[in-house]
Amino acid sequence: MDVVSMPQEIPDIYCDQFQSSIGPYGCVLNFSVSQPIPPAPGSPMGYVRRATVRMSLEHLKVMLFILLRQVKQYETEQGVTVEVPKFLLNQLGIPLEDWEAVWGRREL
Repeated sequence: MDVVSMPQEIPDIYCDQFQSSIGPYGCVLNFSVSQPIPPAPGSPMGYVRRATVRMSLEHLKVMLFILLRQVKQYETEQGVTVEVPKFLLNQLGIPLEDWEAVWGRREL
């Protein structure tokens, strides 16, 4: 029996953190969830890895394009804007100009 036809349980996963790693042969995406108990002051936030997904760089680029298009379509159809706070962009080291180049100018 090959891998495609083997019956498998399909996981249903919630995540609130992710990590990506890109190399010449592909990409690795790790999806995690924060620990339920906050860490002591000054300690890093704990997390539990829930899933690892590996794919080619071509697959990654197509997937990102489709996701971007779907989010923009959702916002247009629903008449809403999914806001990301400016402080979060700052924490992630994402310049506002880069954000706006992808998502368009928005009030943050």
